[in-house]
Amino acid sequence: MRALLSGYYGKGNGGDEALLATLLQMLPSDVTPVVLSGNPEETRNRYGVEAYERMAFPSLIKGLRSCDALIWGGGSLIQDATSAISPFYYGTMMTVAQKMGLKTVAWAQGIGPLHRRVTRWLARQTFAGCTQVSVRDRASASLLSDWQIPHVLAPDPVWALQSKPVPGLWNLSAPRVAVTLRSHPQLTPTRLSHLTRALVDFQKATQTFIVLLPFQKAQDLNLAQAIQPALKDVSQILCLEEPQLLKGVFRGIEMAIGMRLHSLIMAASEGCRCFALSYDPKVNRLMEDLDMPGWDLANLPDDPNVMSKTWIEHYANGDPLSSEKIQFLIDRALIHREVLHKALSR
Repeated sequence: MRALLSGYYGKGNGGDEALLATLLQMLPSDVTPVVLSGNPEETRNRYGVEAYERMAFPSLIKGLRSCDALIWGGGSLIQDATSAISPFYYGTMMTVAQKMGLKTVAWAQGIGPLHRRVTRWLARQTFAGCTQVSVRDRASASLLSDWQIPHVLAPDPVWALQSKPVPGLWNLSAPRVAVTLRSHPQLTPTRLSHLTRALVDFQKATQTFIVLLPFQKAQDLNLAQAIQPALKDVSQILCLEEPQLLKGVFRGIEMAIGMRLHSLIMAASEGCRCFALSYDPKVNRLMEDLDMPGWDLANLPDDPNVMSKTWIEHYANGDPLSSEKIQFLIDRALIHREVLHKALSR
């Protein structure tokens, strides 16, 4: 069997690459993956898979005709917060695949927000036609329940991604704290300045080494470069492309302060204390599920002293997830693997 994998792959986003790496890890051994990617050459080289350009219509049709199944996910692919393009792109692809008789799997989805009536209708029709559906959060499960669409709920599959040790990480001073920021309209120059001041005060109080970890260079690297001069000699920017290495960084981290959803999932799964800076409902859902402390970016404290003292308190007295809780979440995340095996069985 051949399965076409469709998501936001090959776009330099560490979280989406982690989802692809986990999907490839979870696929049945007798299924040959074919990946739609924004950078097919990079995807072929990194994962050793067949890959085609995700936005080229001839490549898409060629991929569909050569495959027996379409796996769509994971992550927040069906949402219209930024534009209606994403739900129409994925919804149309799934509809075409279903008309062609392919098995279709909506895998590890985070659905929404869906503000437009037409995108909600399209999402409902698309999910209803799937062979199997799995979602990664309760809000998505609740929406599918309202639509009376059968589904499976399990934690984000990246909980179960196998990590790799990062060469040279242990040469950096310890203890270490990772910071993952991304560009966003709510991360204004003033808020970034306050965050930087708070990080400087936090570092001085804790004598930690700050690892600035861009998850998507195009959006994150300039922020790391803006912060680092204030943390001269006590920080390093670490740019990693391979998802297993990104997760492996957190083996050597004591605490993570992050905006990126998958940076927080990776950190929590490796036993780090976590503090979230939420820019999106999906981060709020993670905070609620794990009782993770943090702030909405729109309500970030105006006083850097308040931020630094809060982080110092969490660093000193906060608790990471217990090993039992981590193993429970990993075991539950493997349900997404069971969904694939059930859907793709001959």
